Amino acid sequence: MQEKNTGLTKKQAKIVEITIVTFCVLSLMAIFQPFSILLYSIACVCVVIGGLMFNLVPLCREGVKPGQLVKIAIIIFIILFIAILLAIGSAYLYGIYLESTR
Repeated sequence: MQEKNTGLTKKQAKIVEITIVTFCVLSLMAIFQPFSILLYSIACVCVVIGGLMFNLVPLCREGVKPGQLVKIAIIIFIILFIAILLAIGSAYLYGIYLESTR
């Protein structure tokens, strides 16, 4: 019985890696464009997402299962969501503190 390799091939791993790096570079280019404030705003979000996705680049190797990449990406975005909630919560609490000191 021969086990079937369900992991990424070398070519697929390279495609994922190049896609992540290209997304990051395009996001940075969009931040520094002088034409559209809307594009700048979208690019700011994309830079944060690209920075988090860049954590997947070391896992873009032959034999890594695609499900493992997806699982790690979900964990990374859960951490981002928790950080956003903490930032918004602390800003809200700071606002309450400032109102109480008036």
